[in-house]
Amino acid sequence: MRTLRRQRGVAVITALLLTTLAVTIVASLFWQQQVQVRSMENQRLQLQTRWILRGALDLSRLVLNQDLLDSQTVTRINGVWATPLEETRLDDYIERERQEGESFNATLAGRMMDAQSRFNLTNLAAGRVVDTTELTVFQRLLENLKLESSLARPVAEMVASTQKVAAGPPPPGGGGQTAPQQSNGAEPMELLRVEDLLAVSGFTPQVIERLRDYVIILPAKIRVNVNTAPPELISALIPNLSLSDAASVVNTRDRGAYYRNLQDFKAQPAVKAALDLGASAGATVSEFVVKSDYFLAFSQVRLDRAALGTQSLLWRPGAPTTSVVWIREN
Repeated sequence: MRTLRRQRGVAVITALLLTTLAVTIVASLFWQQQVQVRSMENQRLQLQTRWILRGALDLSRLVLNQDLLDSQTVTRINGVWATPLEETRLDDYIERERQEGESFNATLAGRMMDAQSRFNLTNLAAGRVVDTTELTVFQRLLENLKLESSLARPVAEMVASTQKVAAGPPPPGGGGQTAPQQSNGAEPMELLRVEDLLAVSGFTPQVIERLRDYVIILPAKIRVNVNTAPPELISALIPNLSLSDAASVVNTRDRGAYYRNLQDFKAQPAVKAALDLGASAGATVSEFVVKSDYFLAFSQVRLDRAALGTQSLLWRPGAPTTSVVWIREN
C-alpha cells in the first residue's frame, strides 16, 4: 500500500514537472517570437527613417539648385537655402497610417549651413607644402577665439604630411609656402572631421568644441565666403582688421547689405583701410569669395521608437546640379 502511494506521489510530481517544463518551453517560444517580431519592427522603422532622410536630402539639393538659378553669382546668409525646416509631423503623409489606423509619432527637422563660412583646414597645405599665408590666417583665428595660436603649426604640418604629392617637379620657392614635409614612415592619419584634431598635441575636447563652428575639412582647397563667414574669421582673413571692425562689417551684411562681388566687400571703409595698411606693409592676404559651392545639410527624423540624425556635405558646382560628397550618421 505504501509502495502504491509512493508511486502515485512520484507520478504526480513527475506530471507537475512535465507540465512546468512544457509551460516553460511554450513561454520561451512565445518570447522568442516576440523578440523576433520586435526586431523586425525595429528594422522596418530604421529603414523607413533612412528613406525619409533620403527624401529630405533630395529636398535640400532641390533648394540649392533653385537658389543657384535665382542668384548665380552670390551666396548670401539670408538666402532661401538658409531657412530651417522646423520639426514637422509626417503622420498625415504615411499611407500605412491611413490604411491601418496606426499612430506613429513621425517628425522631420532639418537645416543647412554654408560650409564655406568656415575655415577650410585643407587650405593649410598643398602637396605636402605648408601654405604660410593660410597658416597665418589660422593663427589669427585661434587668437580671435581666445585659443593658443601655437596650435596652428602642428595642424598645418599634419595636413601637409598626409597629402599626396602630384607627379612633376617641386613647386618653386617663395609664394607663401615652406619646404615639403618629409615622410618618416610613421605618417599621421588624414584629417576627416574636426574631432580628428584630438590626435594633435595640445588639442582637448574643450578646444574642439570651441573650434567646431569655425573650421571644416573640405576635399579641396576652397575659399571662405565673406557673405556668410562670422566676424572672427573675417578678422582673421584680413590683416589689421580688428574683431570689432569685422563685427561691424558683418552686422551691415546681415541687415541685407550683402556683397554682390569682391569689390563691394573691399569697398567697406574698415576693410579698405585694413587692406591698404596691409599692402603698404607688404602683407599677403588670403583669397576669399562671395559665392559658395559646398554646404552642410543636417536632418533629424523620429519615427515611433526610431530616431536618426545625419550630417551631409553637398557640392553645388556651376551647373544647377547638386551632388552628395558624404553622409555621416550622428
